[in-house]
Amino acid sequence: MTAPIIVTALLGASDFAWADGLRRKHFPPERNQVPAHITLFHHLPPSLAEEVREQLKAECRAKAPAARLSGLRHLGRGVAYQVESPDLEAIRARLAEHFTGMLTPQDQAVWRPHITVQNKVVPKQAKALLTELEASFSTRPLQIAGLASWWYRGGPWEPLSEHRFR
Repeated sequence: MTAPIIVTALLGASDFAWADGLRRKHFPPERNQVPAHITLFHHLPPSLAEEVREQLKAECRAKAPAARLSGLRHLGRGVAYQVESPDLEAIRARLAEHFTGMLTPQDQAVWRPHITVQNKVVPKQAKALLTELEASFSTRPLQIAGLASWWYRGGPWEPLSEHRFR
């Protein structure tokens, strides 16, 4: 069965533990099927699997991109932390240029990097969590450890490739 490919940025160990802990705490359990991540692309054609792997591997030959948590974002039915990283944006732009003509409209749109910690809840619940998290939020560095690709088959993602920055 063919499946689209998702591309994500991987968080460093301590940032992953923190973000995934929030996700497990605030995401409806039946809907929390993937670990904390930053999505770069939502849907690349399955025929590009080897090419995706090679492009991610090439990007990870460089040092890890500098990044920081810059705020919170209300998603309507969820909450996410905004990620600011010109270096990661440049990586995504190069990948988008490489895959021109193969991107879905969602992946062609302006990219707003974020880490979702809650989704698929009633708006009142999302607003309450946003208020709670904003009360203690401060901008801080975020470690981006690598890039990964995944098969999307409707449930938990299946790993395709994982690459760590130098």
